[in-house]
Amino acid sequence: MTLPDDFLWGVSTSAFQIEGAFHEDGRVPSVWDDFPAFEGQTAAVACDHYHRYREDVALMRDLGVGAYRFSVAWPRAADLGFYDRLVDLLLDNGIAPVATLYHWDTPRSVEDAGGWLARDTAFRFAEYASTVAARLADRVAMWIPINEPAILTLLGHAIGQHAPGKALLYDALPVAHHLNLAHGLAVQALRSSGARAIGTANNHTPAWPATPDDVEAAHAYSALHNWLFTDPLLAGTYPAELADRLPIQDGDLAITAEPLDFYGVNYYNPTRLRTPSEGNPLPFELVDIDEYPKTAFDWPVVPHGLREMVAALRERHPNLPPVYVTESGCSFGEAIEDTDRISYLDGHIEAALEAGVRGYFVWSLVDNFEWDSGYSQRFGLVHVDYETQKRTPRASFAWYRDRIRR
Repeated sequence: MTLPDDFLWGVSTSAFQIEGAFHEDGRVPSVWDDFPAFEGQTAAVACDHYHRYREDVALMRDLGVGAYRFSVAWPRAADLGFYDRLVDLLLDNGIAPVATLYHWDTPRSVEDAGGWLARDTAFRFAEYASTVAARLADRVAMWIPINEPAILTLLGHAIGQHAPGKALLYDALPVAHHLNLAHGLAVQALRSSGARAIGTANNHTPAWPATPDDVEAAHAYSALHNWLFTDPLLAGTYPAELADRLPIQDGDLAITAEPLDFYGVNYYNPTRLRTPSEGNPLPFELVDIDEYPKTAFDWPVVPHGLREMVAALRERHPNLPPVYVTESGCSFGEAIEDTDRISYLDGHIEAALEAGVRGYFVWSLVDNFEWDSGYSQRFGLVHVDYETQKRTPRASFAWYRDRIRR
């Protein structure tokens, strides 16, 4: 398949998952610092990227990627010197910086003041966006205000699996609107500071009905997971079945629908749904997808689901901006000869190319702290020995390098 000359090959990480250095250079606590994780593990050191970023950029240079998607830690807003140095080093090595402003690491002080349940947090986030843009807008190639608001809303506020650990079910919906509002306000702040291409990175999953009788359940789930965070950005509307539950004020939807230069899709797997059993407060239940291979995270490996999701986005939003796969990857254990990961990437990259996207970012460059799962899951093209911090490129690293060259 012939690729456009400007097709962007990249890798992704997030600040909390790799940086460590919790107490350096004015960083303040985040909601994730003490959140319960696998076997009591914490990200206080993680991959020590804060001190080893030069080594990690050298790995990216050897890999041959054209872009690196990283996140800026909101808790580090008082001192952005690390990101100054990181961006300059990326540019020196011919790698385009792609900056995400927020990858779930809400400062504890912001959470204590109401967090994403409070409308004011959207405006505090816009102030933070202005601070970062004033420092980096002249050098960052692409901007993503908020990563995966669906996961933060559903896992962090609806069922309590992620920080801040709230289990509010549908009472979490104000969080979704405040995140969408924060996105729009951040787009305005970035543009006023001269930022270049601005987009988003939404987590998307095709919603499959378990049987023909479960179409309504699948529709309800897709409205919540997919369209609640897409429609307000691309059309200035909300799914009809959810709109009445959201604290929308006059003018909000004009802000959420600030024009975007690209649209980022984070894809890992589809979701199967059925009609809920008696007593379930939700309009759906999840059903296992067991006819496909699975990752170590027990996620089904379904490359064509990516193509299906991009097609659904274009059908619902015909004026969809250019699409990038801003995350796609898999957890497959310690092995250096990670043939399962190579197979995953091969299938998903081909599906992405068939879907006509403009770039593909592998999650992740290095093994990292996987939120509530701690260090039990390994997504990296590069293996990290957490005792010594030694980096060892896996077979998938060499495979991806060769795929980029081809």
